[in-house]
Amino acid sequence: MDNQTKFSNQERAGQGSPDQSKNSGDLSAVERRSLIAQMVMEKGKVLVTDLVDQFQITETSIRRDLIILESNGHLKRIHGGAISLSGNSRTDSFSEKIQLHISAKQRIGKAAAGLIKPHNVILFDSGTTTLQIVKQIPAELRLSTSITMVTNSVPISQEVLAWPSPNLIVLGGIYLPDYQATAGPQTLLQLQDLAADCVFLGADGLTLQGGVTTADILMAEVDRLMAERSRKAILVTDSSKLGRMGFVPVKPLSAFQMIITDTEAPAEIVDAIRAEGVEVMLV
Repeated sequence: MDNQTKFSNQERAGQGSPDQSKNSGDLSAVERRSLIAQMVMEKGKVLVTDLVDQFQITETSIRRDLIILESNGHLKRIHGGAISLSGNSRTDSFSEKIQLHISAKQRIGKAAAGLIKPHNVILFDSGTTTLQIVKQIPAELRLSTSITMVTNSVPISQEVLAWPSPNLIVLGGIYLPDYQATAGPQTLLQLQDLAADCVFLGADGLTLQGGVTTADILMAEVDRLMAERSRKAILVTDSSKLGRMGFVPVKPLSAFQMIITDTEAPAEIVDAIRAEGVEVMLV
């Protein structure tokens, strides 16, 4: 019996997943759509394949649910699933995000700055946490011959230009006001010609299954290539991002050698990340 027939029979017979408090097959279509809408609101994104497994019904039925939910204004359909209208159609602006979790970001920034060595070539993405790293780089590394810094971030560039004779490369491209950063084909072309010792990347979300994610396609392309052009990739993110899935995948966890986050990070997520062979520094 193929899966399509099996699921159709389960829908008629009222059979569902045993670990649901109410069997999935016993749910009415209205109840199921309500649960899907709640999942999208809480997680930011759902996949059709996951919904098929959870509710034990056909892909056709799930897609019909998503069409109805979209027409009622509960979500936006994307290829392979759906996203939250409020959570993923627009990310918070840089000026909004810079005020969030500031104490944790400062601690993360200080720990990350301590990893930078003389003569390193360092890539920095446009995150508010990476800005905290730059703010806390020791004075002896701010001399022009000490380190080379490459970034697409305007705030980071402004911070570094206040140093005495900094060795700074600013990537050009399309300016994105919400990120105060550049992205697009020109940015990627410049990155292709670079090789770095280390990259520090921020994130809008991090899950074990989805890896590191962000909210903007253009920014995801830049972050992805930054990781590929670096010998070591370090993720810097406060604990509020752990367990949250953003809109666009950047890299799987296996692409990172280290994650620096704060001590509020859920222990089960930290343990699972370490089990994948990624070093986690809690500060």
